[in-house]
Amino acid sequence: MTPDLTKTRTATPAPTLNTPDTPAATPGGRDAPARGGFASATVPRHLARGAVGFGALVASLALLPVAGPVSLLLAPVGLFALRGCPMCWAIGLAETVSAGRLRRSCTDGRCELTRAPS
Repeated sequence: MTPDLTKTRTATPAPTLNTPDTPAATPGGRDAPARGGFASATVPRHLARGAVGFGALVASLALLPVAGPVSLLLAPVGLFALRGCPMCWAIGLAETVSAGRLRRSCTDGRCELTRAPS
């Protein structure tokens, strides 16, 4: 039995984020650049999340001889603060720093990163 190719669906491309024509709306009515999935609103907030996350991970292991397995309850807190793993936090730091500074434009299947106008 051969498949009926006349009923084959074609996938339509999903809209992409971080393009100049799809800004993220803010509650104040202003348009802000779209952030990545791991980015924070500000760099100090992201660094604070890193301090809490790494601190909880280190504390969960350092307190193991003192508090026993109960100290391992800090590990999920650290992973939650880092939004996954330490690499996820580092990617988020790069996204937070570059948010609003770079624009991606795609033309004829070719994409380029350019600096956003100040």
